Amino acid sequence: MSGRRKKVLVTGASGLLGLNFALQSCETYEIVGVVNRNRLHDLPFATVQRDFFAPDAPASLVEEIRPDAILHCAAMANIDSCEQNPEDARWMNGMVPGLFAEAAGKRSIPIVFISTDAVFDGQAPGSNGYLETDPVHPINSYSESKALGERNVLSANPDAIVARVNFFGWSISGRRSLSEFFYTNLKDGRVVSGFKDVFFSPLYVRDLSRILVRLLESSERGVFHVFGARALSKYDFGVEIAKAFGFNPENVRPTSWRDSGLAAVRSPNLAMNIDRLTKFLDGNVPDPIAGVAGFRDDFKAGFPMKLWEYRWN
Repeated sequence: MSGRRKKVLVTGASGLLGLNFALQSCETYEIVGVVNRNRLHDLPFATVQRDFFAPDAPASLVEEIRPDAILHCAAMANIDSCEQNPEDARWMNGMVPGLFAEAAGKRSIPIVFISTDAVFDGQAPGSNGYLETDPVHPINSYSESKALGERNVLSANPDAIVARVNFFGWSISGRRSLSEFFYTNLKDGRVVSGFKDVFFSPLYVRDLSRILVRLLESSERGVFHVFGARALSKYDFGVEIAKAFGFNPENVRPTSWRDSGLAAVRSPNLAMNIDRLTKFLDGNVPDPIAGVAGFRDDFKAGFPMKLWEYRWN
């Protein structure tokens, strides 16, 4: 590796995580980002276009790029869209990750597959949250497809890392994360609903990106929970966003997801056990409330506006 930077292939490079990771890492690594429909321009890293509904796309891409590591973020991430298009979700979230893991294994390339806490039903986490070893119980098409992806990745390549995550941050569209939903609506003085009965342990995307770099450089393998240091309700998260930006917290209305009219059922309590992550980070697991402050500080520094400049008009 001497004499050149490591090359990291990042799929889903126009998505919230893929783009933030690539921008954050491109000075250290040679990033090759993979996009599909969302074309970008003037990026500080290279991109290629691929349609992963072509069955040979993952293997041919790895053969063409020959990366030193792979971060597979590309996914159908809209839960209700997956419910309406389950076969597409099964292919993109379930089959494609296994094809990438197989191609990476043949070349001994480290790979991290981005999965989700939603593989659990959220009904009965243990007192310290769900463990990596707990049996999954998906309850909608999105979570079923991601659970299939986990199985296919580890079956094809036992040295792969399956990183279960939940994150928030600034995206190129301004509409990709829960934090952006709260920010956009509260800024305009609108009253929004926050689920009091859905709990999660999110990370700010820039904190998550730093951890993923360490995982790609590590000898870890298997399922890895990469979550924030505590769980909070989505209502409480919305209130924290309001407070961070000086908006009216009373415009976040506590409600139940059952009254929301969503197409897919939701997992209510996704408190996650992060003992393995805590050990890996020597106890320095980022806190989601501190992440909200980072989300605000990056806004003040003009980061989201810079992201929007990369959009191809």
